[in-house]
Amino acid sequence: MPTLGTGPPFMSTPKLVEDFYERIWNLGNVGAASELLSPDFSFRGSLGNEMRGVANFQSYVRSVREALAEYRCEILACVAEGDQAFAKMRFSGRHVAPFRGYQPTGNTVEWLGAALFRFEDSVIIDLWVLGDLAGLDTLLKKQSKKAGNP
Repeated sequence: MPTLGTGPPFMSTPKLVEDFYERIWNLGNVGAASELLSPDFSFRGSLGNEMRGVANFQSYVRSVREALAEYRCEILACVAEGDQAFAKMRFSGRHVAPFRGYQPTGNTVEWLGAALFRFEDSVIIDLWVLGDLAGLDTLLKKQSKKAGNP
């Protein structure tokens, strides 16, 4: 199996993107981050949070998954070239704990996003995600009002 640099065996970038979302986010296996991410991983999430390092990212994943049960990341499209990939995304989950300043409603929320990945030595070194926060906040406000939350 060919390798890039001195890292682990080469993994195609779309497969690496799939594994990132399926294993870490959809299955909640935050331990997989140590395999898929560079130790100095740089991250900007769809909710606007920015951080560096695997441990900080793992904490962020846990916090999102605690607020949104059955959390899912769906890759709608993905293109890759060289050491980068770009994915059009749909994020969703059931609102079961305080999230973005809104009390839980038990309803499903979803929002779209776009993710730009950068790879180095067969791992993800940088991920910048832009989410439709205006649409998400409009939905949360509407659901909160309907549930009778302040």
